[in-house]
Amino acid sequence: GLHFEDVRKLLEVLQELVDTGNTVVVIEHNLEVIKTADWLIDLGPEGGDGGGLIVAAGTPEDVAANADSYTGRFLAPILSATQKQPLKSRTGPKAKPSAKKKGARQKKVGSR
Repeated sequence: GLHFEDVRKLLEVLQELVDTGNTVVVIEHNLEVIKTADWLIDLGPEGGDGGGLIVAAGTPEDVAANADSYTGRFLAPILSATQKQPLKSRTGPKAKPSAKKKGARQKKVGSR
């Protein structure tokens, strides 16, 4: 997993994407990332063959309050211990990016 500082930097970049009018979809298990989401879809109830159903959906608080959600059980104490900082949608016109990305490429980085 990422170190705390790396998670913070990642959340800042994701926030910039949201602030410029983008929709961001993240598949994640890190509760520090999950708590900042505007909307969660919790799949389960188990992994693999025991999963694939929508167990809970809503804000992090909604999922934390859902007794059927394993994610919610672990998320609830995190939400009560720290204030949620959501990735907020812009309410005005789309902001212009401060830098243009030219010739960007996608690269999958393997684990160490």
